[in-house]
Amino acid sequence: MTIYNTPLADIQFVLERFCDLKSLGALPKFADNDMSVVPDMLAEAARFFEEKFAPLNSVGDAHGSYVQPDGSVVTPPGFKEAYAAYVEAGWGGVGLDPGFGGGGFPLVVANAIQEMMNSSNMALTMAPMLSQGAIDALLHHGDEVQKMTYLPKMFSGVWTATMNLTEPDAGSDVGAVRTKAVKNADGTYSITGTKIYITFGEHDMAENIIHLVLARTPNAPAGTKGISCFIVPKFLVNDDGSLGARNDVKCVSTEHKLGIKASPTCVLSFGDNGGAIGYLIGEENHGMAYMFTMMNQARLGVGIEGLALSERAYQQALQYASERKQGRAPGAPAGESSPIIDHPDVKRMLATMKSTIEAMRRILYWNARCLDIAAASTDADERERAADLAALLTPISKGWGTDMGVELTGLAIQIHGGMGFIEETGVAQHYRDARITTIYEGTNGIQAMDLVGRKIGLKGGAVINGLFDDIAALDARLAKHAELAETAESLNSALKATRTSTHWIMQNSTNQVAVLSGATPYLRQLSTLVAGYVMAQSALIALEATDLDATTRSAKVATARFFCEQLLPAVHGISPAITGDSELLMTFDHAALTL
Repeated sequence: MTIYNTPLADIQFVLERFCDLKSLGALPKFADNDMSVVPDMLAEAARFFEEKFAPLNSVGDAHGSYVQPDGSVVTPPGFKEAYAAYVEAGWGGVGLDPGFGGGGFPLVVANAIQEMMNSSNMALTMAPMLSQGAIDALLHHGDEVQKMTYLPKMFSGVWTATMNLTEPDAGSDVGAVRTKAVKNADGTYSITGTKIYITFGEHDMAENIIHLVLARTPNAPAGTKGISCFIVPKFLVNDDGSLGARNDVKCVSTEHKLGIKASPTCVLSFGDNGGAIGYLIGEENHGMAYMFTMMNQARLGVGIEGLALSERAYQQALQYASERKQGRAPGAPAGESSPIIDHPDVKRMLATMKSTIEAMRRILYWNARCLDIAAASTDADERERAADLAALLTPISKGWGTDMGVELTGLAIQIHGGMGFIEETGVAQHYRDARITTIYEGTNGIQAMDLVGRKIGLKGGAVINGLFDDIAALDARLAKHAELAETAESLNSALKATRTSTHWIMQNSTNQVAVLSGATPYLRQLSTLVAGYVMAQSALIALEATDLDATTRSAKVATARFFCEQLLPAVHGISPAITGDSELLMTFDHAALTL
């Protein structure tokens, strides 16, 4: 019941047809990479993660990671060996800069592999995923010595990395951090303070851990303007690249969590014995800007977690529904029990999962493609357009992607019935693991505030209105296919509702309470519209592809129609929550909510 089979067919469909991987491969940045090898590479990656990572998923959940009295952390059985095999195979470097040993493939290809990894074992995948963010920050803002010292082994995975933002009294409010950084005579800094929720902050899978730490220097400005970013390695690195003395950083404890129990979430103490040695990245007081360099990619990565867990939960639910017999489905012979997949309500849940997963995959991969174009296009205008669209899609990818991760893994439990509530079945783990994703990298409420506060106003609203125009233009193509008439009507109707909500937000942009009160519903509405758009595109691609077999074509059209005709209409019920009486909402003070 816990087997995972990589959905290679749909991944290839999205990469090659929806994201047009061939045109990406024609860009000079990727010219040295032969995109024709991607299918074989993905097939080999699928085999690797199915064999090495997936069998350890339930093992990690049962055993967890734990801290020993000396501050070292022990990961679950098999994790060290699986990670070592991952490093040896080089999967972590597929999308990284060839100058430091990476493969140089587009991000969208690397993210396809990241989906497989997360479906196989999200907890284990979090070690290299956190390293990706630190790599991105160093690539953009580290000096040449820092890059040459740390990046080659971070690229290979021999060293892992962390991002140290959160403190006991500073959660999402990063500007409130108290960790101190005092400059030493040799130009290094002494770091003192405590960081919490540090994923893989200590573990036994790599020979060194490179912590990127946000801290405040003496006399720094208040808030985020006074934050600096430092490299604080677990072991100091000698001039010849060998490991030196242990730095003054220690794991005090690991958190006891609802899910991802195999991933050690650490409380790290810096400077208990005089101060951890840190190296400033870039300039003082620019740390938040450096962190935001990797934020789009990190948030996209969390959205992929929602997709990946949904896919694995779906596969398990589908298998169970096909095998479990109960009741008599409509039209079934009298006196016989039917597989529950034949019952309309179970079929509805499975179709909801499948069509939503396909929509998630298309949005997330499209977002990655935009980032690839923004980084690689030779046309400055194209780069700017792609960057703007990626910025708009990011809160959708992260917010809706993880919201759906929780909802769909919950549906998988529902399909299992009472057995889904039993841990031995294994499906509950996916739901528990998914729950943190709506909180990671800025809660989904923060994603919604970012969307209404910054993203829909990009270029004076030109970015989102351009997207709306593209959705509207799709109608002409949909109209050529009689089977998509209702799809076109539903998409057009949803577009009108979302345009109206968007216009209302823009018109009321100075009324912060009103706009923020409807931010989360608006994120859901816009995301659902975009999901309908990509599914309608998917149906057109399938219908117009002469080389697709009839079965694949029919399947793509069916999931697209189901999403657009049965799930997309939900956008109409969301509008009142966006434009509703915010003054009424704000009357619910503590006293009113207590009654």
